[in-house]
Amino acid sequence: MQRLRWFVAVAEELHFARAAKALHISRQKLSHTVIDLEAELGTKLFVPGAQPTQLTDTGQELLWEAREVIARAENEADRTVDTAPAALRVGFVPGVTVTKWERIWGRRFPDIPLELVAVAQADQEPALREGRVDMCFVRLPIDRDGMNAIPLYRELPVVVVPKDHAIALFDEVGMADLADERIQDTADIDTVAAAVELVAAGVGVAIVPHSIARLHHRRDLVYRTVTDTGDTEIALAWPQTLTVDAAEEFIGVVRGRSERSSRSPAGKDTEPEPRKPRPAGQRPRPARKPVPAKKKPARGRRR
Repeated sequence: MQRLRWFVAVAEELHFARAAKALHISRQKLSHTVIDLEAELGTKLFVPGAQPTQLTDTGQELLWEAREVIARAENEADRTVDTAPAALRVGFVPGVTVTKWERIWGRRFPDIPLELVAVAQADQEPALREGRVDMCFVRLPIDRDGMNAIPLYRELPVVVVPKDHAIALFDEVGMADLADERIQDTADIDTVAAAVELVAAGVGVAIVPHSIARLHHRRDLVYRTVTDTGDTEIALAWPQTLTVDAAEEFIGVVRGRSERSSRSPAGKDTEPEPRKPRPAGQRPRPARKPVPAKKKPARGRRR
């Protein structure tokens, strides 16, 4: 199809240099493409040596046929775009595992593509506000202006130390135990890999969320829970302007709603089953009164 498009460009311009410029390719590449097409068809499409460029009779016939082929292909592509459901693009920051939700989504909505996009934590808000993703698993806090967010779970902080470090002997530590340690700056979670390398080299320690420590697990390092510093929270966030049904369905998947939940757009379309009619003349059965339980006689204590 590309060779036909390039041939049509030359045939309509009747000038190789102008056609190449319009196609943003080199004139030499365009000439070689036309030569290859002529060799495949076994005929000349342009009059050799003609100035200005001229089509042969065969070239003129191919031009009409190529235009029809290209038009049909474009119409088919347009129909495919119109009928195919748009993918729901969901971002996730480092440390968030999305395979469970991806599996449930694929089972419930096999016809709606779910595109998962890895997003750096520093880029989580821009990705949402610029529309690069529809929704995103973020690490709070974020600017809530114009945003919806559902908190999902909290993460305990851990300190990452070399395996032979004294702290490795404990299950958990406090910040006072780290007072003499050089703590690597991991305010930007996306620099954790570099901080972990420094820790492995014996240069200080690093405090990170538990999932991030697991993500950068190494055999020569261990991590221990820090009991008295702030934990972090993971949430699903999306712009308030996002109103597509697929987004509501994904929220339901993440929150654990059933497939036929009344809050699901798909579930709302399911009509409740009608009650079976009572036979004519049959009175409703009266409710049975509860029978009081018999009291057992008190048993005295043996002496």
